[in-house]
Amino acid sequence: MNPKRLLARQEILNKLDGARRQLDQSNKSTTWTKLQEKAMSLLLSAKATKAFDVADEPVSMRERYGNNTNGMSLLLARRMVEAGVPFITVFWLGDDKLNKKCKSGGGWDTHGNNFNCLKEDLLPGFDRGFSALIEDLSQRNLLDSTLLMVTSEMGRKPKVGDPRSGGVNGAGRDHWTHCLSVLMAGGGIQGGQVHGSSDKRGEFPEQKIVTPADVTKTVYHAMGISDLEAHDKEGRPYNLLAEGEPILDLF
Repeated sequence: MNPKRLLARQEILNKLDGARRQLDQSNKSTTWTKLQEKAMSLLLSAKATKAFDVADEPVSMRERYGNNTNGMSLLLARRMVEAGVPFITVFWLGDDKLNKKCKSGGGWDTHGNNFNCLKEDLLPGFDRGFSALIEDLSQRNLLDSTLLMVTSEMGRKPKVGDPRSGGVNGAGRDHWTHCLSVLMAGGGIQGGQVHGSSDKRGEFPEQKIVTPADVTKTVYHAMGISDLEAHDKEGRPYNLLAEGEPILDLF
């Protein structure tokens, strides 16, 4: 091997690498174009347009859910289930009018006046809309094939009183990542049960402790998915979620 031959090999390698980069970029571009076409097709299809038209629902149904953004989002979720959409997420829209009262940005992040905000503002609207969704899906024989899950990014601190909103007198509750509740219904879940419990202070899980990975594996189980092995660009196998086990006691 002499320097001239080594440089020639390097030049060939650079050309091959360049061609591969162009090919990768071409594949990405093709995939992106296909996704754009799919999105446009969805938006323009009569079936999708009909699903998004909640005004097509009777007034009594809209009132059952709550004639507001969150209620209509849950009603739209039911219509999307009917249309065959496999995965639907509804984010709760906060009410700016509650910013001052709850120190919360209008939502569930109740750094102030936690108990009154839950009782008077947040829970009534949620209970109304979510119970309507469960009832509606059940009456349409869609509940057994649809898993509903209500969760958040964290729980609330067991100790009442956030220093940033008046301490104990402000009656707020700060963020708490050690313990929170998840609600599941439908999709084969047996209703009317509680799985696990916290300690007496509500600080940490104590019985039947589960992790976010366990909850995720439970969702996969309800979907009939048990094989979470995937492959990278080089064909090497890896697991999408190695940790956790489905909570089979729920089913």
